Amino acid sequence: MSKADKRQRQRENRAAARARQEREARRRRTTRFAIRAGAVVVVILLAGVIINLLSGDDEVPETTTTVAATTTTLGEATTTTAASTTTVLDDPALESQSDAYREFRGLPVACGAEAPPPPDLVQFDEPEDQGIDPGATVTATVATSCGELVMELDPALAPETVNSFVFLARQGYFDGIVSHRIVPGFVVQTGDPTATGTGGPGYEVPDEFPEEGFAYDRGVVAMAKSSLPDSTGSQWFIAFASTGLPATFNPLGELIEGLDVLERIEAIPAQGERPLEAFYIESVTIDVG
Repeated sequence: MSKADKRQRQRENRAAARARQEREARRRRTTRFAIRAGAVVVVILLAGVIINLLSGDDEVPETTTTVAATTTTLGEATTTTAASTTTVLDDPALESQSDAYREFRGLPVACGAEAPPPPDLVQFDEPEDQGIDPGATVTATVATSCGELVMELDPALAPETVNSFVFLARQGYFDGIVSHRIVPGFVVQTGDPTATGTGGPGYEVPDEFPEEGFAYDRGVVAMAKSSLPDSTGSQWFIAFASTGLPATFNPLGELIEGLDVLERIEAIPAQGERPLEAFYIESVTIDVG
């Protein structure tokens, strides 16, 4: 079966789910502008400061953001979440998961979807060589709560980064992961099985920065990292818009299908940077041609 036939079959299989997601997206559009307006105010007040998102190994924040505060004060949302997730926190099936992940399991699932099985918490010493030629066409089909994203990866630009991502995807590492950060007008970030912003695969990928002037614009996919050299792990982000980030994040590729899905993801309500609905990665399928 050709790649085109395979993708067509995947699209048909998800047609019914997408119809439901579209109805949900229309409902959310009524709140979208208010959410964006709030995000713009925060960025205006705090823009210009690059703060790191947590990498886990050294407890140094990994960053994909120009917003100054990476530790979001949840306020009333914290109280509401804690009250609504008591039974989830006690669920034996989630016993091995972090408290942060289990709290996300107590939230409504984004786009009217159902929560997938939780991720396997595995660690690796290093990624195995996936034998990817720099000239190969590599696509990653990411099934999510809000629909399917198809990303074309760039092994010529960042060979070790792509090799690591493909290795983790083939191990099922990303399956069941929830996004711990959504910033409308900026990025959605995922890839941390602990949902704390500190999780990683147990190893680090060396820096493979693009040339100066590289633009992390809408649909660009790249890896998060800490402020330390060679600290890329498993966390990655997709840009909602032109981010203005410096060329200090390993590029992974770009979105070639699913901009409508990206729009639905951006409409997920959040308080600060914390999503108020759980947005999951269900699976990642790799094709190399």
